Amino acid sequence: MTLHDQTRRHPLFSAPEFRRRALNQNGGPVAKASREHGDHLLNPTLVDIAVGLRLKDAAVLVPVVDDGDEAKVILTQRTSNLRKHSGQIAFPGGGIDPDDHSPEVAAVREAQEEIGLDPAYVETLSRLPDYYAATGFRITPVLSVVKRGFELKLNPTEVAAVFEVPLSFLMDEANHQRGSRTWDGTERHFYMMPYGDWHIWGITAGIIRTLYERLYR
Repeated sequence: MTLHDQTRRHPLFSAPEFRRRALNQNGGPVAKASREHGDHLLNPTLVDIAVGLRLKDAAVLVPVVDDGDEAKVILTQRTSNLRKHSGQIAFPGGGIDPDDHSPEVAAVREAQEEIGLDPAYVETLSRLPDYYAATGFRITPVLSVVKRGFELKLNPTEVAAVFEVPLSFLMDEANHQRGSRTWDGTERHFYMMPYGDWHIWGITAGIIRTLYERLYR
């Protein structure tokens, strides 16, 4: 069956088509591919700087909700009192604990703790290349499909709001703007994806850009 036939069978931005693409990623193996994707391409020295730091391993869940022909992606807004990335738009996730047997376990656990997403509704699929953050994290994005029927309960100490964005919007390159700002004496370039009142940028936009490059470009 050709790619065209597959897309006709499953609409392009449906959860079944996302699942198929997540399990058959373009761009080769995930290992050591971080430099080749997302806003790391806009900042050639970023990975080298981050690798030189004492990094903490973290994982985020990229939750794609099965919603018929038009899948949605769950995003959160972090509370303003958090020490790092306060107020920013993020995927559910956090540090990988010693008891977590894999990034998948950590990502699902964090999503349950942050927004009350029941693991019974979550199907983990695959990973994207690690995202190296100069703030001291090596982040593994875990791709997943989420069944409808879940109810969310936000942890008010970590999450101020939760919302959904159509996968088709995030996977449209026309919505990928570029910005820059000086950070620690160095100009940092990043992607921005404004959606309504939500300003998606930085790490989250970098991961979304990687998702686009590996699955939909």
